[in-house]
Amino acid sequence: MRRGTPGVRPAVELLPRSIRRAERHDPARVVKVLERFTLERRRERLREVIARRLASVTVCFDAPHDPHNGAAVIRSCEAFGVQALHVIERRESFLAAGSVTRGAERWVDVHAHADTASATRALALGGHEIVAAVADGDLLPEELARIPRVALVLGNEHDGIGEELRAACTRTVRVPMRGFTESLNVSVTCAILLQHATAGRAGDLPEVDRLRLYARGLYLTVEHAEELLARG
Repeated sequence: MRRGTPGVRPAVELLPRSIRRAERHDPARVVKVLERFTLERRRERLREVIARRLASVTVCFDAPHDPHNGAAVIRSCEAFGVQALHVIERRESFLAAGSVTRGAERWVDVHAHADTASATRALALGGHEIVAAVADGDLLPEELARIPRVALVLGNEHDGIGEELRAACTRTVRVPMRGFTESLNVSVTCAILLQHATAGRAGDLPEVDRLRLYARGLYLTVEHAEELLARG
């Protein structure tokens, strides 16, 4: 997929305008006003999914180029309940194809960093151990689940992980393969490793983020939500 393909968007435009409007409001007020306009089964579904989401697992994508891969990584993060994706834009802006994310971008927080140092500072603040996904990694995928807080590092599609970021990684992980193929597409690698990294973990988002996502879900569910909030 080309970077100029219609429907490809940069990180700052991934969230729909409706969500950007919603998050100008206090989330507690959004919940108070809109909750009564939703069915109980919808409220239960939102609460159930949000309760399982994770802050203890995150992904850091180094200098991605292909919008298809960018979108597929977002979709994998959402599918496995990973709330945050960190992207290092040290070469070019991060782009993702809406035809591939299929709405997953509404639920994942994409943090774009201009350089490696900014990304590693953010991961350190989150208390994450930085683990590089490489072909000859030391860890097996299932060992990721035993790391209390883990940031999975994915490299550029052509050049892998940059030297500065690789130096910041404390460990490495591999996807074992038995065929003639020596490597997988970066988005496939991401999905395999996230399945193992998230296995058995209880949801651990801070309450402030749970409330924010719940308010977001209500806003997306209720017709004329903005008008209802304006009325108070």
